[in-house]
Amino acid sequence: MKLQRFALALAGFGLIAASASSVPAFAGKTDPKPHFSDKVAHPGAVKALAAGGPCINYVGVPTAAGTMQEIDATPGTTPTAVSWDPFNYVATRANATWYGAVNATGTQYYYYGLMLQGSSLYRQTTYLPDNANPVPTFKKVGTGWTSFKSIATSNYSVAQPRHAYLYGLNTNNSLYRYQIVGAGFKALGPIPGFRGFKTMTVVSESATYDTLLMTTTAGALWTAHIPIAAGAKPVMKLIRSSGFADYESLVAQGCGTRGGTLVTAVDNATQSGYQYAFSKFNGAATAMTNYGKIPAVFNGVDHVSLTTHYDQLVGE
Repeated sequence: MKLQRFALALAGFGLIAASASSVPAFAGKTDPKPHFSDKVAHPGAVKALAAGGPCINYVGVPTAAGTMQEIDATPGTTPTAVSWDPFNYVATRANATWYGAVNATGTQYYYYGLMLQGSSLYRQTTYLPDNANPVPTFKKVGTGWTSFKSIATSNYSVAQPRHAYLYGLNTNNSLYRYQIVGAGFKALGPIPGFRGFKTMTVVSESATYDTLLMTTTAGALWTAHIPIAAGAKPVMKLIRSSGFADYESLVAQGCGTRGGTLVTAVDNATQSGYQYAFSKFNGAATAMTNYGKIPAVFNGVDHVSLTTHYDQLVGE
């Protein structure tokens, strides 16, 4: 991946990167602050997205061969795509959102996120030095993840009470939630009732709930509205009853000013991505536009959103 493009992409989202020290960051940071110089340096991109466009899926592609790259997919009558150069990473089997940030002096860009390798959970921080290849670093933060087939993270950072959660979809038909507290994780127990679900991504984050977008092996598309309150049961809504059976990955980013969501759905078997736009999610009443196949090769073990720490999802 071209480093300059990769670093500037953080500002190109039109959202403010987190201010953090130059040490590795983590989801659930206690008190992140917006880094204003990033907005000042790139006012055009900020104003463009604040006005509702253009909408782009920034897709991370971690491969079984141990590389990572970015594909930028833009909707249209026929979607268009830019595929950036891959860089050396590490082989993984499941990954969550990559959050972009910059240190307090504005001199160091990096991404951070969580991923699974074998039975272990890792935190990755990938630094973006000037005029050099990205430098990924890894820290093991948990074991016993063999039976988890998909992971996703939420990151509500814009107001109090802030929260960050890790969600894990297990082969035992349950969804597990972990509160991310500093560098650690607090297990909140399983949520049963997810038999037949295959993959997921976060599409909404608020002070009181998270919403996951999920597919089933039979091809249905659902939202799971999960209250933050301990013991509260999720509210499940069917978006579409069929048409999504082939997809192993969902990558979601906010689109427009009314809570719309742009989704790239990936069929791993054919290494093909397809782009959809949704209105604010509301069960079967949700409007959907199918833009079709994206002209790029999606050869990841899964595919993840490349976003920023302050890019709050409001899709429901």
